[in-house]
Amino acid sequence: MGEMRPQGTPVKWAVVANGENRRVHLFAVAAEEAGCGTPRVVEWSDVLRDGGHDFADDEVVRLDSPGENADVDRLLRGADGPTRVEGSARWYAGFLDGVRSLRGGRRLDDPADLAVLFDKRLCHARLDAAGVPVPQSPTSGAARPVEGWSDVRRLMEEAGLRRAFVKLAHGSSASGVLAVETSATGRVRATTSVERTADGSLHNSLRVRRYSDEAEIAAIVDTLAPDGLHIERWLPKASLGDRSADLRVVVVAGRATHVVVRTSRSPLTNLHLGGTRGDLSAVRTLAGDRWAHALGISEQAAACFPDTLCVGVDLLPAIGWRRYAVGEVNAFGDLLPRLTGLPGSGAEGLDTYATQVAAVRSLSGVRLAPPFDAPPRTAHAHS
Repeated sequence: MGEMRPQGTPVKWAVVANGENRRVHLFAVAAEEAGCGTPRVVEWSDVLRDGGHDFADDEVVRLDSPGENADVDRLLRGADGPTRVEGSARWYAGFLDGVRSLRGGRRLDDPADLAVLFDKRLCHARLDAAGVPVPQSPTSGAARPVEGWSDVRRLMEEAGLRRAFVKLAHGSSASGVLAVETSATGRVRATTSVERTADGSLHNSLRVRRYSDEAEIAAIVDTLAPDGLHIERWLPKASLGDRSADLRVVVVAGRATHVVVRTSRSPLTNLHLGGTRGDLSAVRTLAGDRWAHALGISEQAAACFPDTLCVGVDLLPAIGWRRYAVGEVNAFGDLLPRLTGLPGSGAEGLDTYATQVAAVRSLSGVRLAPPFDAPPRTAHAHS
């Protein structure tokens, strides 16, 4: 395909978002610079309170993350406290109901895709069925719920997992994630950003901490279990310098366009938890002739969601940078400020938002999902 440059008829954009946040600002700049004017912003809080929203037939509708807004979080989660971890299953059901309540327009984010992208068990199963390399998981497809810590221990033992990630099925931004290690002597350690308060409630913290008291780990997992849990093998990651590393690969219209290296001294590489951006040129050198293979795997993962224009793929490189697996696929994984497109991607000089604007205007084969015309219905979380 050719370069992703603004061409053709300007697009009339609408964005469902939480006000004038950084994502909205960056996307608005991209749309304005492409000659599309300022996108119309529809508040998630209004959508959720009003039971939907109507878009004009000629509007292309982009969904933005409903996170990082206390009012919206309260509407979706049903609880006060933006740092609270519990309530993700209710959040998932409310978010999908909100998406399905939108009417008219042409969307870039397919509701059926979103239902899978926001359930790690379903996402893992879809990737696995398509032949995408993924970590081993005893919960792929959500055949049965994980009842609590005793279930986690049993499933890990049956699968031969000494080290595993235990994740909220509907979590994001490392919320509720525990990197669990067990020893032959029965000792357990968990690395997580979850903070357990004196009253037993769980909160997301910006500080990664380690728990070695199994009773305390069990209490955290037992509290999370009603929201649904996903377990997967903790793969040893490649390193960059003295830090472990993974990759966030943004795929737009089927093409890997942007990559950021995330490095950390802990198992959690998320940038908001102290992870730092690494040197992409150094990674490309280490990967050598396997670099194209790494990007191909990311595109293969994105192809599992053909009616969603843009996803962020978390790619896990094995030690030595020769083998890769997909950890997660993110619906809202494109917030990578100041990062421009890869050489040869067609998005050189463009950030992730400008790339999406240009893709919709000029790329052949871009598939816009059907209009938002499905009647609202209750979503059932698999928990």
